[in-house]
Amino acid sequence: MSIESTNPATGDVIETYDETDASERENRLDRAQAAFEEWRDVPIETRQRLLVDAGDILRENTEEYAELMTREMGKPIEQARAEVEKCAWVCDYYGEHAAEFLQDEVVAGDPNARTVVAHQPLGPILAIMPWNFPFWQVFRFAAPNLVAGNVGLLKHASNVPGCARAIEDIFHEAGFPADVFTTLLIDSSEIEAVIQDDRVQGVTLTGSDGAGRAVAETAGSELKKTVLELGGSDPFVVLEDAPLDETVETAVQARLLNSGQSCIAAKRFIVVEDVYDEFVDRFVAEMDAQVVGDPLDEETDIGPQARPDLLDQLHEQVQETVEQGGEVRLGGEPMDREGAFYPPTVLTNVPEDAPADQEELFGPVATVFRVPDEAAAIEKANDTRFGLGASVWTDDLERGERVAREFDSGLAFVNELVKSDPRLPFGGVKDSGYGRELARDGIHEFTNTKTIWVQQDAGEESELVD
Repeated sequence: MSIESTNPATGDVIETYDETDASERENRLDRAQAAFEEWRDVPIETRQRLLVDAGDILRENTEEYAELMTREMGKPIEQARAEVEKCAWVCDYYGEHAAEFLQDEVVAGDPNARTVVAHQPLGPILAIMPWNFPFWQVFRFAAPNLVAGNVGLLKHASNVPGCARAIEDIFHEAGFPADVFTTLLIDSSEIEAVIQDDRVQGVTLTGSDGAGRAVAETAGSELKKTVLELGGSDPFVVLEDAPLDETVETAVQARLLNSGQSCIAAKRFIVVEDVYDEFVDRFVAEMDAQVVGDPLDEETDIGPQARPDLLDQLHEQVQETVEQGGEVRLGGEPMDREGAFYPPTVLTNVPEDAPADQEELFGPVATVFRVPDEAAAIEKANDTRFGLGASVWTDDLERGERVAREFDSGLAFVNELVKSDPRLPFGGVKDSGYGRELARDGIHEFTNTKTIWVQQDAGEESELVD
């Protein structure tokens, strides 16, 4: 069996890769377990140095990796370069802070005992990663987990096999021992068997909530830890005192980043009555001014959707929304050109329960809602089964922080688009999943937080025994 890598801007096949067959998969799992037994004992300082070296390799080859991403999934080239740099940043971050995050925590407890909380690696961790940020999603998993002493097993999206192989090569070139990071080019139907394998100690997935439920069910039956980041339908709330110049400019960027294919992209624009008409007019004009085209062209703002079937799904959601009463203010039809291109689209007057109201639209489609006031805006923002990110726009920063605290989301931003940062925990609530990546929280997710009690005095045994 083989996997084809196809350029979504042209439909051309880039390269064909052999799938990892059952025998080779078994061999790689064996080698990963053996690698863990040695890697866990490598000094943390060595693991940190190797991670920094991986970051250096990323920076030295930025153009090569950026072009690979752009060819395989259509990301505009300027954004692809930024993604490579962000991967180097997360390597630097954990290369500097991992030892601090993993050091023993001495806790004051029984006066006659030394009590310590240690963080120890678990073993091979399976990462099921998506295509939309094909380098960043992997590195934000791999950097904290490899430096913590775990080993990584990557099941990447089937349309970015070249990125998967390139990432494996980066770690090998940086000096990580063989089999500390391994790519499995397998079909989604084989994931269940890998999760159930006794050598695999945990699973992290970024993807749809449907995929998350399936992974959680399998991992739960095996009593294995999971971290799930399952997308969102992020609200972008515009209050009557919002600075509209900055707000509109950022709204366009927040919706169209990565050609609209981002879990934390703003998708539902919730605007109070007093500024609704002005916001919509200016927002539509700015969306219309964005350049759709060849993602390798420096002037392109929006590239193709990553696959033709994803474009079809997006258009079905738009059509169904319009059939239910939604109004198309801009776009709304696939572009008549080669490749999987969809134009910037703005929908208004969207009824409750329409796809654009309740579902995640993964592409350059924005939905704008009119609400009477702040209270209604918060209510509408939280009227979703998702809870990943949210933002609010206002000239009153105290008001903005108060509103941000009322969002049902894992991330809340005031006067800024929602984004990830290695220094801050990242993740969601509700159907957007659970667990956290990045920062101190992210490196602890797949460690054994172990209590160690060393009795210093052979005195009387405590009367309270659990």
